[in-house]
Amino acid sequence: MSNQVVIIPTYNEIENIEAIILRILSLPINPHILIVDDGSPDGTANKVKELQGQHTGKIHLIEREGKLGLGTAYIRGFKYALELGYDYIFEMDADFSHNPIDLIPLYEACSKEGFDLAIGSRYVTGVNVVNWPMGRVIMSYFASKYVKFITGMPISDATAGFKCYKREVLQTIDLDKIRFVGYAFQIEMKFKIWKYKFKIKEVPIIFTDRTKGQSKMSNKIFTEAFFGVIHLKINSLFRTFQR
Repeated sequence: MSNQVVIIPTYNEIENIEAIILRILSLPINPHILIVDDGSPDGTANKVKELQGQHTGKIHLIEREGKLGLGTAYIRGFKYALELGYDYIFEMDADFSHNPIDLIPLYEACSKEGFDLAIGSRYVTGVNVVNWPMGRVIMSYFASKYVKFITGMPISDATAGFKCYKREVLQTIDLDKIRFVGYAFQIEMKFKIWKYKFKIKEVPIIFTDRTKGQSKMSNKIFTEAFFGVIHLKINSLFRTFQR
């Protein structure tokens, strides 16, 4: 039995899903995988079921009806992972923008170095992004600067979606009160973890834009993140964070 699980939300990732699963299962740290699929019409879930038969007990699948949002997919996955008793819970994308080999330093930051949250960071050592249009790089980089300015949170890559949590972190946060569903979800999780004074480390990674499938980014997601940061800061002034 592995003590770690990698949660991957999917929607129409048939071009990537088999390769990403096999790459993760080949890692020496022996992670398990949980796919949360939002009713992909391209057969993503069926491919996962096929792989489950070849790797008994190592691949879990949650099927949901329709696109319900990134944040709700992770919340569902977190609860499932906690129920199964995993000690280290990762989140990552299915499209190889996050290199599976980087799961190892994220895991070691939590399991060996004593951090509670390890973030695969694009910006902690500069700008480490490949194949993105310059406009998107600039938007993403300054979005993190904006988040740091508004919240005071000392994190260089506030919207990063490549992370490793210790189970205590997810047990402490009230997952039912996470309000955002798009990329603002990533900011909200980091903000609350920071406010609870958990130990956080940013691990430098190289982020490579997807070569197969289509991005799920939209103007609505960006707008939620922009205004959501202000709400997070204001709401935090009226509550305490104790564990």
